[in-house]
Amino acid sequence: MEPVTTPTASTQPWRLILASQSPARLDTLRRAGLDPEVQVSEVDESAWDLPDPAQLSARLAQLKAEAVYDRLASPSPVVVVGCDSILSLDGQACGKPGSPEAAAALWRRTSGRSAILVTGHHLIVADPEPRRATRVAQTVVHFAGLDDAEIAAYVATGEPERVAGGFTIDGLGGPFISGLEGDPHNVVGLSLPLLRLMLADLGVAWTSLWP
Repeated sequence: MEPVTTPTASTQPWRLILASQSPARLDTLRRAGLDPEVQVSEVDESAWDLPDPAQLSARLAQLKAEAVYDRLASPSPVVVVGCDSILSLDGQACGKPGSPEAAAALWRRTSGRSAILVTGHHLIVADPEPRRATRVAQTVVHFAGLDDAEIAAYVATGEPERVAGGFTIDGLGGPFISGLEGDPHNVVGLSLPLLRLMLADLGVAWTSLWP
């Protein structure tokens, strides 16, 4: 375990990098007052198949952040954030459905039930020596009971096949989620409270990242 460090403000502006192409994650950080740059990791998520959804999300988040950090020309002072979200349904990892048929099948399974949205977070802070932390946030998602017509209509929008677990709460899928237990930001793809604590553990004050 990394030693806990007292958060301090860097004498130089932090370069904040989001190792994700998710517009929802970018928007979440921007609404929280941060202004990250985006660098896509190009990690092949399909190449990994760990049985535990939490372990899988953490591993993929780590791979994304490390891939981006490794190719930085001037890595200091920098904060790199990697995330990966997976729906845990009956202990099974459900990522992005990838097709209308898979999205419809997943919704038939989740309709009227509850599942856990897990998001792995991997953080690299370098100033100049790198420090790292990996943690997973979990939020219980209660799905509304949808009939076949509603499932077909939602799948036809194309949204559910492109997102983890086949749903959103900040988009067209919002009306189909009846409740959450835990951090709602985590369901969007990034837990702001967890990220603040991880930064503090690595010696970075959240407010020092404000532009």
